[in-house]
Amino acid sequence: MDSTMITNTFNAFTSRRQFLKTASCGFGYLALADLCARVAADESTNPLAPKAPHFKARAKHVIFMYMGGAPSHVDTFDYKPKLQADDGKSIDKQQAGRKFLKSPFKFAKHGKSGIWLPDIFPNLAKHADELCVLNSMYTDVAVHGAATTQLHTGNFRFPRPSMGAWVLYGLGTENSELPGFISFNGAGGTNNYASAFLPATYQGTRINTGPGGRSGNVANIENPRLAAEFQRKQLDLLGKMNKEQLAGDKVNPELEGLIESYELAFRMEGAVPQVMDISSETKATQDAYGIGAKGTDGFGRQCLLARRFVEAGVRFVELGLGGWDNHNNLKAAMTFNSHAIDQPIAALLNDLKQRKLLKDTLIVWGGEFGRTAAAQNSDGRDHNNRGFSMWMAGGGTKGGHVHGATDDHGTAAVDKKMHINDLHATMLHLLGLEHEKLTYRYSGRDYRLTDLAGVVAKDVLA
Repeated sequence: MDSTMITNTFNAFTSRRQFLKTASCGFGYLALADLCARVAADESTNPLAPKAPHFKARAKHVIFMYMGGAPSHVDTFDYKPKLQADDGKSIDKQQAGRKFLKSPFKFAKHGKSGIWLPDIFPNLAKHADELCVLNSMYTDVAVHGAATTQLHTGNFRFPRPSMGAWVLYGLGTENSELPGFISFNGAGGTNNYASAFLPATYQGTRINTGPGGRSGNVANIENPRLAAEFQRKQLDLLGKMNKEQLAGDKVNPELEGLIESYELAFRMEGAVPQVMDISSETKATQDAYGIGAKGTDGFGRQCLLARRFVEAGVRFVELGLGGWDNHNNLKAAMTFNSHAIDQPIAALLNDLKQRKLLKDTLIVWGGEFGRTAAAQNSDGRDHNNRGFSMWMAGGGTKGGHVHGATDDHGTAAVDKKMHINDLHATMLHLLGLEHEKLTYRYSGRDYRLTDLAGVVAKDVLA
């Protein structure tokens, strides 16, 4: 290499340190840089493009219903005759002050499957044969924040990508005009719909439904000062500058995510309001969801919007209702909350079924943990992470089925125990994703939603 070549080569670098660092790596560094640039170019083309699953999927979309505060399983989907019989009895001699509390609700068998449901779910009971009840759930902690984080991300110790972000990363989305992952009202907090170390383009988009669910908006997607034509020019200029920076960086996931977020926000300005405008729905449909009625309007709107977004191709939708942390006033509070969700969920199941969307849409319902069999404050229950209930419907699950069981009083899971990691593994399996293969390299190791655990509950598959 002559002196002119050496000079030109050195001038291509911004500093002597960078030159020495690059030169010391030799041809291996050049090969790695070229490979990284090719990978970055491929991924940045359209990171949200639809991707093939690992194997044939049973479901294409997910609607996750998060019941914040942890509903009592023994008052909803885990009927315990022994608990009813032992009402008021001391749990044991060492804890004479702790007494069993029976459920204040009447249970009965419903559907051909004979699933036990309480009288606070009269509409949902009509869909008993479509429910796959998971009565052996358990999680690692009994603290709301940590348990909620684990339910959403698989881990409660460190920030990790949410399950919606993992699903979007694994499968992409079917509609480039809409977010692939939507979280109504940011259920549980930002970390529960964030992408963490996954590229930012996979994080959830928060949509606020407003008080009573009467309005809907996505923060920061509208620019009322500029017409669409001028917004397009502004974005083109920003995009050009960002891409020039990206060309120099070669690999910059944060910048790639920023570029995509600007473009998606621009496309969303027209598409999102159209999907969220429910005025095109018939009065009969809105009435079925309980829209406009006292108590059911808010959650009813979320359910109807979830159907509309799924129908439009959105991959993962999370909606929810808080207020299930019933340390006291159990009967009144659960009656109120059950009324809020019963009719809307039944309408959603019926609507999806009629539109032939239920077979492709996995519905998951549940909270971060369950409640104790013992009474608290005479009319309440404390936290219980050792055993609780969730349920699935549609998306290739076995309807009219009960998976696992807790003990006679509902204190702990004892049969076919199902950890949160197992739930996530099963959800991914239904979507055609092998949970051990859906990984992302970060900080020197491969990460996955199910951490180092997770077993697919095969007997819940249809």
